Amino acid sequence: MGITRVAIAGSTGSIGTQTLDYIAQSDGQFEVVGLGVGTSAQAVIAQAKQWKPKVVAVADEAARKEVAQALPGVEVVSDQAVLAELADVVVNGVVGFAGLSVTMSTLRLGKRLALANKESLIAAGPVVQPLRNIAGADIVPVDSEHCAIHQCLRSSIDSGREVNRLLLTASGGPFRGRSRESLANVTVEEALKHPTWSMGPKITVDSSTLMNKGLEVIEAHELFGTDFDDIDVVVHPQSVVHSMVEFTDGAVIAQLSMPDMRLPIAYALSYPNRASVPFGSIDWSTLARLDFEVPDTQTFTCLNLAYQAGRTGGTAPAWLSAANEVAVEAFLNGQIMWSRIPEVIDATLQQHDGLVPTIVEDILHADALARRFALQVLSA
Repeated sequence: MGITRVAIAGSTGSIGTQTLDYIAQSDGQFEVVGLGVGTSAQAVIAQAKQWKPKVVAVADEAARKEVAQALPGVEVVSDQAVLAELADVVVNGVVGFAGLSVTMSTLRLGKRLALANKESLIAAGPVVQPLRNIAGADIVPVDSEHCAIHQCLRSSIDSGREVNRLLLTASGGPFRGRSRESLANVTVEEALKHPTWSMGPKITVDSSTLMNKGLEVIEAHELFGTDFDDIDVVVHPQSVVHSMVEFTDGAVIAQLSMPDMRLPIAYALSYPNRASVPFGSIDWSTLARLDFEVPDTQTFTCLNLAYQAGRTGGTAPAWLSAANEVAVEAFLNGQIMWSRIPEVIDATLQQHDGLVPTIVEDILHADALARRFALQVLSA
């Protein structure tokens, strides 16, 4: 088996750095051919000096000039989407809707996409799906929940007919068990204290509102073609069972491991083989219990909003994703309280125009329109 060429979009973020950590332990199985960032000049310069990629993509112009000056002999470009031209597998660790171009270019070129950027598939599902029919194009999810389902479905001879429902597990975030009243004045610091995972601020806030799980419901629908009525969310605070598949005979197959994002990253890079480096191994002598409970959708209303947008279809998921990004950014910047995040999203979705997208420009238009409405809601 030859060396696998890997490009990492969002290389300085949580997914990107953990990808490089796995590659460092993989005995030369992988070559890093491309790195991409938005603005993190110094961090990507350090990465490039260590990994010596052929190309570094930097979206921000000032940061790009700084990187180009520090890395003579390395091609420095503006668009992370071009990284797919160099690689066998592209890790999309870009945060938010900005990851769409990486998803589209990777699949268009018939490459394997290790997808951690859920927003691009959620917002642009109708235009991304046809690209999956291109020879060689393959999505292997890096989200721990969808990676778990991907692994569970490998055990089924004909997963399309035998699956009864998908069960996405949720840690419940830092506010599990809290009442709506007690969450009226929570701080950014409190929202960023995730009980089991170490993630970037946007995804951590999404976890605290359960929007992250709502987005994952839509992503599961897009990835596996499962109806929304057959996708359930189960709160599991230990984050050891990463998701489950219930089959038509009542049997449930689950994927278990201790919380470690390097496991799904390694799975996506090594697929269809298993990685040789063990991440998340369970010490069964210390694992005392596994708890499960129904999510509190009265307090965490973002989950219901996601189901609503998913069932509406068309550009509704793009509106949901865009409004959520605007609201979360406003919360992180201290502009609104945590409790207003679902209010902003709900008010924005009520303006949805019902457009059914056929080309990527429709998605870009929907994203821009939803952001404009969300900003109007914020300023009201």
